[in-house]
Amino acid sequence: MDKLQAMQLFTRVVDAGSFTAGAEQMGISRALASKLIQNLEDALGVRLLNRTTRRISLTDPGKNYYQRVADLLSQLAEAEAEAAELQVEPRGRLRVSVPISFAVDHLAAAFADFQRRFPRVDLELGLNDRLVDIVDEGYDLAIRISRLADSSLVARRIAPASLAVVASPAYLAEHGTPVHPDDLARHAILIYTLTAKPEEWTFLRGPESVSVKIHGKLHVNNGDFIAATAIHGGGIGLLPNFIIHEALRSGRLVQVLPDWIVPPIGIYAVYPQTRALPAKTRALIDFLVERFGPEPPWENLRIPLTADAVRKPPVKGRS
Repeated sequence: MDKLQAMQLFTRVVDAGSFTAGAEQMGISRALASKLIQNLEDALGVRLLNRTTRRISLTDPGKNYYQRVADLLSQLAEAEAEAAELQVEPRGRLRVSVPISFAVDHLAAAFADFQRRFPRVDLELGLNDRLVDIVDEGYDLAIRISRLADSSLVARRIAPASLAVVASPAYLAEHGTPVHPDDLARHAILIYTLTAKPEEWTFLRGPESVSVKIHGKLHVNNGDFIAATAIHGGGIGLLPNFIIHEALRSGRLVQVLPDWIVPPIGIYAVYPQTRALPAKTRALIDFLVERFGPEPPWENLRIPLTADAVRKPPVKGRS
């Protein structure tokens, strides 16, 4: 029996007024209870109880010790009850790291609905496209959009995120339309820098796989900026559909190389390994999976090149 249990035994013996009753509450024999209290007194170097054949009483040091221990055990019981409640009812501050573009375009509305559903959870958001260390920086959870590498973190997939090569109709009218990934070498490329290989794009078409080394006219660490630059005719960008779906729908951007597939990425919730995931964290992850699911709205958009762009003579290249 450790010291905490010995302290619990001590208070129960005092409250019950006998070793026998205290021992029964702890599920041990009277002889063992007497021995454990003696060991506790030896460890403290003071006598806590006066013992007679008929009754026990607290010594002066025992009275002070009993009060302190009773208060401590009461606080411990309250902490355990609160922890148990936290596992059932989501509440408390939840620190979440989220990518800027996805946060502004999709998570702002989602988080507003989440807080209406879970009013006792306070969200603290860190908007940053860089790969944060959620343990060192004190985050409970991070939303990551990538192809996840091996990690000590736990990850749960929230939704898919397809990628598309896009440009404005005006850019394609002026510079021609690539018909093969190799043609990209002759175009102004807008490069998103926060990837493992920002200047290498991989394309798939059936069994064929092509990796293209590109040299960008613009390097930037924000997807919304790349989309805006492409809309204004600044070049060709590779972006996730959750950023460009409205621009594709309106015709401000069109898909380039539609017959080629760029390996998709995923949207994940990642968090440190823990024996029991707090209710607030689980509630947010479940909510986001429910909100976006396996078929989010941006994945249902399939728009080919516009007719005007297709009629323009393509840049010479392999077909």
